[in-house]
Amino acid sequence: MNISLRSGVFAAVIAISSLAASVVGAQESTNRVAANTDWSVFVGDNPKECWGVSAPKETVNTKDGKPVAVRRGDILLFITYRPGKSGEVSFMGGYPFADGSTVDMDIGGTKFTLFTDGEGAWAGTPDEDAKIIAALKAGSEATLSARSGRGTQTRDRFSLLGFTAAMEEAAKRCK
Repeated sequence: MNISLRSGVFAAVIAISSLAASVVGAQESTNRVAANTDWSVFVGDNPKECWGVSAPKETVNTKDGKPVAVRRGDILLFITYRPGKSGEVSFMGGYPFADGSTVDMDIGGTKFTLFTDGEGAWAGTPDEDAKIIAALKAGSEATLSARSGRGTQTRDRFSLLGFTAAMEEAAKRCK
């Protein structure tokens, strides 16, 4: 998928993030259809989309090697499904990423790189999405490390408890 199409997809993800904020705020949303331990599944219409989403279990922010307190928006890891398509990995860091930077994803020692645009990050190709999703299904946690436009280094740790069940549910609902 090309960058402009993925950017458009991420704009849609940002638009629906207020619905996914129930993951962060533990509030119920009318389009949340399942909760699988640390992952929730949502379904949207027009266009039909289904996604699994989780908030981090731990967030560490540093500058010049020292912990700092920073204000970040919603920090969410998404896998989005559309009818007839495989899952697409995306990450919302809660801040604008540094221009030209990438996000490093570590899943049990298997490393991936996501490209960034604004506050979003994605895998580069559908093949890379598939490899990441397979690693997420096999793993117990994922750590995403990035750099903000202000130079803050961030590290967000996501639990993968319930990930496989959530992805099966999301994929089934968007066949």
